[in-house]
Amino acid sequence: MDFDFNNDLEKRISDAFCVFDHHSEKLIDVREVGTVLRLLGCVPTEEEVNEVISATETEETSGVVHLTKFLPHVSQLLMERKMEPAPPEKILEAFKTLDFENKGYLTKEYFGKLMMEEGEPFTQEEMDEMWPVAIDPISGHIPYELYLNQLMVYL
Repeated sequence: MDFDFNNDLEKRISDAFCVFDHHSEKLIDVREVGTVLRLLGCVPTEEEVNEVISATETEETSGVVHLTKFLPHVSQLLMERKMEPAPPEKILEAFKTLDFENKGYLTKEYFGKLMMEEGEPFTQEEMDEMWPVAIDPISGHIPYELYLNQLMVYL
């Protein structure tokens, strides 16, 4: 089944979806939905990923999402600017709020505890992926302005 795309956004969504459509059937496993959203530049919470899955999972085959349901739903979310990353200014403000002594850095222990216990907790695997970028190899701390600049390169 071929699709006529109404705009560049739909083409972008379809292209991201099809990266994970391993059998070219316009179907992906629900476990890939979060990855597709992140590939599109979204920063969804697990709850938001589950909401997208609930809204787009096929009734006939549980555990699978079809492009015909995914495309309009995600197009609408993106047009409404849902799941966008926080702007750098807001992230910097958050880091400064956590830096009670205005040192310009956070310790690995303090930041790690916050990331694994507060809000939507990171897994150990996610922490292990983050540390090489976040931690200054000389001081062992997280100089948050430098870290934020490095994050902006990836966003």
